[in-house]
Amino acid sequence: MQLHGAFSALLLSIISTRAALIQNVADLPNVNFDFIIIGGGTAGNVLANRLTENSQTRVLVLEAGPSDAGVLASQVPFLAPTLTQPSPYEWNYTTVAQSGLGGRSIAYPRGHILGGSSSTNWLVYTRGSAEDFDRYAAVTGDQGWSWNKMLPYYKKSEKWNTPTDNHNITGQFDPSVHGFNGLAGVSLPNFQTPIDPKVINATQQLGGEFAFNKDYNSGKPLGVGTVQSTILKGQRSSSSSAYLAPNFLNRPNLTVMVNAQVSRLLQTSGGSVPTFLGVEFRVSNGTLKQLTAKKEIILSAGSVGTPHILLNSGIGSSSALSAAGVKPLVDLPDVGANLSDHPVIGNPWLVNSNDTFEDIRRNPDAAMAEWTASKTGPYSDTILDHIGFVRIPSASVPSPDIAAGPNSPHFEMIISNGIPPFLPPQGNFIVLTTIVVSPSSRGSIKLQSNNPFDAPLIDPGLLKTDFDKLVMREAIKSAMKFASAPVWSSYIVGAASGLTGTETDAQFDSYTAANAGTLFHPVGTASMSKKGASTGVVDPNLKLKKVQGVRVVDASVLPFVPSAHTVAPVYAIAERAADLIKSSN
Repeated sequence: MQLHGAFSALLLSIISTRAALIQNVADLPNVNFDFIIIGGGTAGNVLANRLTENSQTRVLVLEAGPSDAGVLASQVPFLAPTLTQPSPYEWNYTTVAQSGLGGRSIAYPRGHILGGSSSTNWLVYTRGSAEDFDRYAAVTGDQGWSWNKMLPYYKKSEKWNTPTDNHNITGQFDPSVHGFNGLAGVSLPNFQTPIDPKVINATQQLGGEFAFNKDYNSGKPLGVGTVQSTILKGQRSSSSSAYLAPNFLNRPNLTVMVNAQVSRLLQTSGGSVPTFLGVEFRVSNGTLKQLTAKKEIILSAGSVGTPHILLNSGIGSSSALSAAGVKPLVDLPDVGANLSDHPVIGNPWLVNSNDTFEDIRRNPDAAMAEWTASKTGPYSDTILDHIGFVRIPSASVPSPDIAAGPNSPHFEMIISNGIPPFLPPQGNFIVLTTIVVSPSSRGSIKLQSNNPFDAPLIDPGLLKTDFDKLVMREAIKSAMKFASAPVWSSYIVGAASGLTGTETDAQFDSYTAANAGTLFHPVGTASMSKKGASTGVVDPNLKLKKVQGVRVVDASVLPFVPSAHTVAPVYAIAERAADLIKSSN
């Protein structure tokens, strides 16, 4: 019995050292991994979870950032804006000068933490339109990317939960389009703000493009609806907390290493189609290590990190690589091209109230105490309660339409009970944030040097085209119209920014150039295209073109930015990708 007990303890010790979260390369188990996932972000953690459902499949996740354990601002929904750079949990990137922003360079937030941007974003859960996904299916020639085929993956990933304040949510969502048994928490607002009834009254008074939409995640997002957020029981639900929960992280066939930044992929065999199953990465003490996967390398480093790693690996435009001092190995010109993103402006109005986010943030102790005690109150909610998705006037819609179809929006309007990211010294506000969600502008990710640890050159191309500027003008005009609804007559005092006196197109464009930024939803830098196509970066099964052994699973594969905040689409993409990988291995 003593021998049996000692053996059990030894076995448990071996299992515990092989599994779980590690920070030192010395703690890596001495095993051959079937899959090495680069990036423990939104997509990578989904794959880590689903692939290790098979106990015979060994998976290693390499995450450049630190663990998210104990990071309070990543747990408290209301504190999400405090994670925006500069931050130890961000890559702290900046863009190149943006011509559409008056030549300004701007901050470009990307999560540098386990969970990636799902641990640092503003928690908004939107799926996009059915037409977004039907367009992906048409462009790739794979009906598996269509809305009807992807909706089950949305449901599979989702764990719908009721708000912690237990308010009546009848008529605020459609249960038939949601999942209740998944892993990623999704909730309606946990805290009702004083402007919520006014917003609903405004939709009734104005109607038309502002008509109430019971559930914008049904595939038909047009109208104004109640926000859904990645929150579970009053706390942020990230890919880390959901897909790497302790019961999953303790699987003996899963290893997650943090503070491990991948520099490049390594070619492991030649021939007409080279194989890349090796990976080089830097650990916390600065030394470089190399590992080889048995089956696949899966790039899930995001729309900035994925192309950056590919380019540093010699996979990209051969001429551009040579010019940057990197030896070209595979000529794949579209790596890093086709970047599209959502331009955004927060438009504030001064209000006749002291019951806004500003008052909560000036006196935070009570809200923090309530959240700590019961996960209720304003800190259990994100920084918005309603979202509108709107099309521009039909006379302004180009042919062909830049949006995915007639039921897809050109812009989004977020309605917030205060200024989310900044605390003004005085005053109280309502903010109507306007976002171009079907942009025509395109940008790129390029190498700054041949040092893989130098930040890349990030050019999101924000508001570069006349169409995108037109859409932003129409979006701001729409916000002004919404703010003029009768219900706001005694509440809104007036515009609190450069909007005052803005009337002409030139004035709107000047205001936009001076104030717009990014909603940090980049996609497209490793785009899907039809199998055998000369353009694009990955085939519809997400395998890297002209190469064996590499697959890309993250937002970079989307050829067009969806009319959505990207965390929800990436969850669904990763869920489908897991099935594709399982079926081919």
